[in-house]
Amino acid sequence: MKASELRQMTGAELNKKELDLREDLFKLQFQHKIRSLENPARLRQIRKDIARVQTILTEQAQA
Repeated sequence: MKASELRQMTGAELNKKELDLREDLFKLQFQHKIRSLENPARLRQIRKDIARVQTILTEQAQA
């Protein structure tokens, strides 16, 4: 997910996106503890996407 795509979203959409990403992260972490994942790099990618969304939310709040 690119930051330019996120900047076009509203605050409510960003909050929803963050919740969805956190849910995905939780599910992947749970699966990872039970068995190995096909793509363990996805965990890192989701964490970075969450951070990206939070950064955009902060930028929008300051503007």
